[in-house]
Amino acid sequence: MKLTRRELGALLVGAATVAAVRPAGPARAAEDTNGWEEALKAFTGGAEASEGGVELIAPEIAENGNTVPIEVAAEGAAEIMVLATANPRPGVVTFEFGPLAGARRGKTRIRLAQTQELIAVAKMEDGSFRMGKRTVKVTIGGCGG
Repeated sequence: MKLTRRELGALLVGAATVAAVRPAGPARAAEDTNGWEEALKAFTGGAEASEGGVELIAPEIAENGNTVPIEVAAEGAAEIMVLATANPRPGVVTFEFGPLAGARRGKTRIRLAQTQELIAVAKMEDGSFRMGKRTVKVTIGGCGG
């Protein structure tokens, strides 16, 4: 079998495309659990976080997943971490507050891959953890496509 340069080029482009495609099956299923639960355990040291005490403000519907405004606040928090449960990298931001911080509040814009739940976990000054959740529906864009 003799290949022309064009046929060889097309074959190489096809092979590169197949190599770049994410695998299907069990490997893909393992990738889809992006580790947000592990990130939460690492932040809390395995301790349980009680619901409430953390204010998480985010739009119910984000028309553009590339720039979604969020705000978190928790009185008496030393740190607040925000997780996006369906993003390829779930830990989107961690705010740290010193003992002289006037307000325990943070505000930023994040990218969301798709419709998903945001989780804000606050480490309180007494060592306990509190949590707030919010679902954001993404209509277009985002970091996943």
